Formats: sequence, structure tokens, C-alpha cells
Amino acid sequence: MINRENVERIQYDNYLKKIFTAEEASQLIKKNAVVGVSGFTKAGDSKAVLPAVAKRAETEDIKISLITGASLGYTTDADLAKNKALHKRMPFQADSTLRKAINNGEVLYIDQHLSETAEQFENNQLGNIDVAIVEAVGFTKEGYIIPTTSVGNSATFIALAKTVIVEINTALPTTFKDIHDIYTHDAYPNRKPINICNPDDRIGTPFIKVDQNKVKAIVFTEKPDSEARISEPDEITTNIANHILNFLEDEVNCGRLTKSLLPLQAGIGKIANAVLSGFKNSSFENLTMYSEVLQDSTFELFDTGKLDFASASSITVSNSCYDHMIKNFDSYKEKLVLRPQNISNAAEVIRRLGIIAINTAIEFDIYGNVNSTHILGTKMMNGIGGSGDFARNAYLSFFVCPSISKRDTISHVVPMVSHTDHTEHDVDILVTEQGLADLRGLSPKERADVIIENCVHPIYKQQMKEYYAKALLAGGHTPHVLTEAFSWHDNLKSKGSMLTEKNASIILNC
Repeated sequence: MINRENVERIQYDNYLKKIFTAEEASQLIKKNAVVGVSGFTKAGDSKAVLPAVAKRAETEDIKISLITGASLGYTTDADLAKNKALHKRMPFQADSTLRKAINNGEVLYIDQHLSETAEQFENNQLGNIDVAIVEAVGFTKEGYIIPTTSVGNSATFIALAKTVIVEINTALPTTFKDIHDIYTHDAYPNRKPINICNPDDRIGTPFIKVDQNKVKAIVFTEKPDSEARISEPDEITTNIANHILNFLEDEVNCGRLTKSLLPLQAGIGKIANAVLSGFKNSSFENLTMYSEVLQDSTFELFDTGKLDFASASSITVSNSCYDHMIKNFDSYKEKLVLRPQNISNAAEVIRRLGIIAINTAIEFDIYGNVNSTHILGTKMMNGIGGSGDFARNAYLSFFVCPSISKRDTISHVVPMVSHTDHTEHDVDILVTEQGLADLRGLSPKERADVIIENCVHPIYKQQMKEYYAKALLAGGHTPHVLTEAFSWHDNLKSKGSMLTEKNASIILNC
């Protein structure tokens, strides 16, 4: 039975006869379908229809190709992978069960810059989209879709799909609207500049236009987004944050930046969140963000008056922050905007605004190359996400990670990265809890000196110096001993630690 609130969320009368259960709507998805789904870092994703597809896959051979904005929440990716419902997945994921299926070769995975997916579909480089599933607060009176906590690739999926399924999530109040700015590019060769000159510029509509005839099913849900896992800052993340804040203070003192800096971007996760939280007690003021994801730290900065405005593609927060945001939504409404990810991550806009980009690394090497995606060079972790979009085009490009982990058996600074996502040409500054390496204007050998001195953990510093000394004897513009460049990774794989027995005994004796 349709209650009054649900009817009010629909507004467009022709949709009232299209209300179905999630199980009924899932039948619109056939075997081998290409399915585009809303959702960006666990926000605004399908919470009913995709789980129903996963359930069907327990007894049916479905094998869909699934395209999202970024990662999905709850156990959706896991259930799809476990039940063999996925043929191909792109452009980002963050689920351990799906990760295992990808690395075992059970699911084909395309790891892609988040700015590129919509572009390639719009330019007919990746084939057709059969079904789009999009979460919404409701519809306008014209039947257009009002998104929830993310935009991601939804506008493109809706425009290109043959069939559109809309999940109306009543967990969000109807007041959760007017924060979206939906803009789509013109087709080549008539594309115009993206007219964003400040983070708070709005150039589109607060809803996603849709051919109403393509909307075949409407499903009601009442389930909040999967909670973001936010860790309290620890000694490592606090030290990293302090190194970055001190560096930026020096940039202000040198006259290269002002106290309001330039728009900030930070990848998702505890290190990035801790770095942004560090701005609360800094001397910086009137800050802005032009990023992908708004985390707990964004709302902390709003509340302390440090942050004036934030632009992104999704809101991914803890349960406590979510409740606080909804309760105080009127005070935040004019301070934020959510955009399609090919706009939030557009190279043109990032370069124009002069973004200060802070992203995390799995490992980096002594010349400044960064691995963001692969463990030991072969095992996919999550994906490159938007880090490449921002790193290549930022005013300042930071990459951060702890210097060691796993009880000191892993050094995250290595002679040569086992997989390269960001070359030395796209990296300005590297930071661990040990220190910061400013690579601007440095040759490869100069970079190696400053990275080894400032970023390597003391346990591994002597071992790194020994490698680098051998490399210098071998010569070259970027010296390496190729037979030993991956010996640290080989040692980890075969012996359980990157630390050599020789250096381990020296440290033990000290």
C-alpha cells in the first residue's frame, strides 16, 4: 500500500503505476546485461535491487557487467561476487570478497581513473548500458530524479540506459535536495569549457533529467548509507598531518599561498581524514574544498568555521556525523554541492582552480613513483580511484602513507615500486610519519637523497642506503640495480619481511 509520504515523493502521476518490489524490479535485469548503478564510496548506492540480483544469482546464471561511480556499501559487492553474478566490474571497488574474486580471475576488473568512465560511455567506446539503477530522494513534478548522497556517474547512466530503475530512499528527508549540480558535456567536437572558476559555482540543475518513458520501475527503500569507517587520529596519522600543515605554513610564509590556501582535495580513508581534521587547530582560514568525497572532517571544519564551501561527488560519513548532518542540514545546505564525477574530477577544472591534492599510497620508491593499487605488484587492492585525476593536474600533489607496517615487516618506501600508478612526473611531495620530501625542482638523484633522508623508517634506512650506493655505482640518470630492485618484495614474499637478515641482526644487536 502506498502511503501519503511516498506519493508526495513521486509527484509525477504517471510513475504511480510503476511501483514494484525489489524482487520484481530485478527481473528487468537479464543475463549478460550491462548495468550502471549509482553509488560513490558507499554513498547513494542501490540498497534493494542489486541485492535482489545477488539473491537471484544463487539459483540463476546471470553474469552481469556492473559499472558504478565507485565502491558500493554494505555487502552488495561481496554477495554479487560470492554468488557468481559478476562477469565484469568497473571502475572501483573496496570489498574484500570481490577483491579475492578479482585476484583469482573469477571477475574481470577494469581499474580506471574515475573521471573517464562516463566519458568513454558517452563517446560509445565501451558499448551500451542496458539498465540504470539510481537511488533518489524523489522526483520533481516533471518526473526528473533528485539524487541522494552521491551523484557519481548517475546522470550518464540514466541518459544512456534503455531501462531506468529508481530506488526512492525514505531514510533521507525530502528536504535533502537542491545540493546537486548536474551538468553534462556537449558531444565532441562541440564541447565547451566547464565554466567552474570557484568551488561554489553552479552550472547545472539540481536534478537529473530523464526520459520518463525509460523509467520502468520504482522501488521504495528505507536504509541509510553504509557507515564510513573513520578511525581516530593516531600518532602516525597525526605526524603526517603535522608535516603537511607545517609545509603549507612555510608556503604561506614564502608568499606562494595565502592563509586560505587553494581548494583542498583529499582521498578517502583515515590518513586523509586525519590530515583534514588537522586544519581545525591550524592558522588557516576561509578554506574551500574541490574534492570527490566529503568525509567527517569536512563537517568538523564547517562547524569550527574553518571551511567556507565544499564541492564533491558524494558524502561518505560515519553514522554519528550522518545524524548530525541531517539534523543540521539547513545550515550546511548552502555550503556544499555534489556534482557528477567527471566534473568533480575534470582535469580542466582541477588545473584552473589550483587544487592542493592529498592522496594515499600503498608504497612509493626513492625516485618518487607511487603505487596506489597493487600488493606485491600483482594483487589488486581497491583501485586508482580519482587520485590520478587530481595528482596529474594539481597545483600541489601530495602522496602520504606510513613508513612501515605489519610489525615492521613492510617498508612502504622501496627501491622500485612493484606497480606504477603515478610516475615521478606527477608527484610533488611525499610524506610519511618520519618526515616530508619536497620533490619540486629536483633531479632523480636529488629526489632519492631527500626521500631516503626524510621518509624512510630508521629500521630500513641503512638497508636503503646500501641499495642506493650500489645503484650509484651502476650509474645512469636514474640509478638502479635491476637484479636487486625488487629484492625487498621478494624477501617479503619468501621470508615474511622486507628486512634482510643482515640488517635485522644489526638492529637487534643495537
